[in-house]
Amino acid sequence: MKKLSIIFCICTLLLCNLLAGCGSKEPAPAADHKLRVVVTFNAMKEFTQAVGQDKIHITSLIPDGTEPHDFQPTTKTMQALSKADILIYNSTGMERWVEQATQAAANPKLVIVEASKDSLTKADEIRAHGQYDPHTWLSLSCAQTEVKNIAEALAAADKTNADFYRKNAAEYNQKLQALLAAYQKKFSKLEQNDFVTGHAAFAYLCRDFGLQQQSIEDVFASGEPSAQNLAKLTAYCKEHNVKTIFVEEAVSPKTSETLAREVGATTQEIYTIESSNGEKTYLTRMEENLDAIYKSLKK
Repeated sequence: MKKLSIIFCICTLLLCNLLAGCGSKEPAPAADHKLRVVVTFNAMKEFTQAVGQDKIHITSLIPDGTEPHDFQPTTKTMQALSKADILIYNSTGMERWVEQATQAAANPKLVIVEASKDSLTKADEIRAHGQYDPHTWLSLSCAQTEVKNIAEALAAADKTNADFYRKNAAEYNQKLQALLAAYQKKFSKLEQNDFVTGHAAFAYLCRDFGLQQQSIEDVFASGEPSAQNLAKLTAYCKEHNVKTIFVEEAVSPKTSETLAREVGATTQEIYTIESSNGEKTYLTRMEENLDAIYKSLKK
C-alpha cells in the first residue's frame, strides 16, 4: 500500500506537469530571495528555525498529529518539494519515503540534507528490540550534530549569510549542551536508572544519561504487546516499585493506563517532539521530559 501511494503521487505530479504545458517554467524565487526550506516534522522545524531565523521560509511536510513513521506523501508534499531549495529530514529510518518522493518531485536544484548524518556510530544504530532506532533528535548530544549539519547546509546554499547561520547554530548548541550537562550531573547521583515508556523512542536519550528504558511497544509503536511481554513488564514494575508510566502524544495510552492500574502507578505524558505542542519549544519539552524522568527515579 505504501508503494502504491508513492506511485500515485508520482503519477499525479507528472500529470500536473503535462497539464501545465510546454511553456511552464520553474517556480519563481521568493520575492525577498530567502531560501525556501521544507522540513519533515516538528523537531526538524525547531532546529532549522533556530539556525535560519528570519533568513529563510520554512514549511513542514508532515501535519501535526500525524505519526511520521506512517506518513505517506501527498500531491501537496510533491508540490512543496518541487518548489523548495532545501529539504531537511532526520533519517531514512524515520522518513522512509524521502528517497522516492524526492526522485518523483524532479527538482534538480533541491538540496537534500540528512540532519542525523554522523551523529551515531554503527554500534548505536541497533537499539531497543533489535531494530534500527531513528529517534536521534531526542538525544541532546545527537541534536547538536543535527543543528550543525543544518547550519552547514544553509551556509552552503546561502553564502552571504553563512556566518549568521553558523553563529545561530553555535548559540543554540550552547543551550543544548548546558541542558545536557545539567541533567547528566543530576542523573549521575541516582541509584535507579530504569523508567517505563509507552514505546521505545528514548534509547539515545538514555545513552546521554546512563539510563535504561523499559517499553510497552517497540521502536515504531506497531502492533499490540504480547501477553507474555506485558506480564514481564508488570512483574518488573512491581519489583522495582515503578510509580510512573510515561505515555507519548502519538501513541494510544490504553495499554499504558491498563499497566498503570495493574501496578498502582500513574501515567504522565512525555514528548517525542514529532508534532508541535502549542508554544512549547524543543528545549522546553526536552527539559520537561528530563525533569519528569528524574523525579520518577528520585527516591
